[in-house]
Amino acid sequence: MKAKKSPRRLAEKLKTIRLALHLSQVELIKKLDVEDELIQAHISAFERKRNNRVPSFEVLLKYARAVGISTDILIDDTLDLPEHLPVKSIQSE
Repeated sequence: MKAKKSPRRLAEKLKTIRLALHLSQVELIKKLDVEDELIQAHISAFERKRNNRVPSFEVLLKYARAVGISTDILIDDTLDLPEHLPVKSIQSE
């Protein structure tokens, strides 16, 4: 049985989303409300192209909702992020 491969463009897309939200890695953790699950090193690992670390489905869903896109766009390497991400779901507290 072959090992499952993670999407090759996922790291790039996750970093693009964080930058579109104008957040540091630590701020992103707070805004996604995943302080109990993730630390800054996890976000850093998710954003590195040569890393096999992939967020949980729940965390991917939170990324997608943060910018109003489908999770399909995140995990399908043939789909691009919208040119202008519709940042809407994360509100300042």
